[in-house]
Amino acid sequence: MTEPVAIQDQIPANHCFGCGPENDRGLQIKSFWVGDDETHCQFTPAPEHCAGPNHYLNGGIIATIIDCHTICTAIADGYRQAGRQTGTGNKIWYATGRLDVQYKAPAAMDAPVTLRAKITGRSGRKTTLHCTLTSGDRICASAEVVAVRVPDNW
Repeated sequence: MTEPVAIQDQIPANHCFGCGPENDRGLQIKSFWVGDDETHCQFTPAPEHCAGPNHYLNGGIIATIIDCHTICTAIADGYRQAGRQTGTGNKIWYATGRLDVQYKAPAAMDAPVTLRAKITGRSGRKTTLHCTLTSGDRICASAEVVAVRVPDNW
């Protein structure tokens, strides 16, 4: 049985700090489709991703992985809406138009966190998404994201 290919590994020329496989110093998140409108991602924090107390994940890292997970979901959805496999033909890019993160509880550093993004709407060049980040059984952050399609030479 073969593993599915992560969305990020299908996006050409992706050098993003949070999700770019071509950025060896980045966070290297990997997102996968679960159904038609939802993606999941597990991220294992490294010691340098801590907040002030070293047993909690830094809020900026939380925002970054939510941002990258949802934007990559929008990119892959853009390819799906065009009837193409992610990364084929002319590039499809989305950028963050709005990122509204609500922090609910600290996320522990000693285990992976799970992100779940769901597409909640599509309108013109915009895709809206809802995302949660959980640590163990606890939702630690949720976000509403607007991804905006940008020119393919972005």
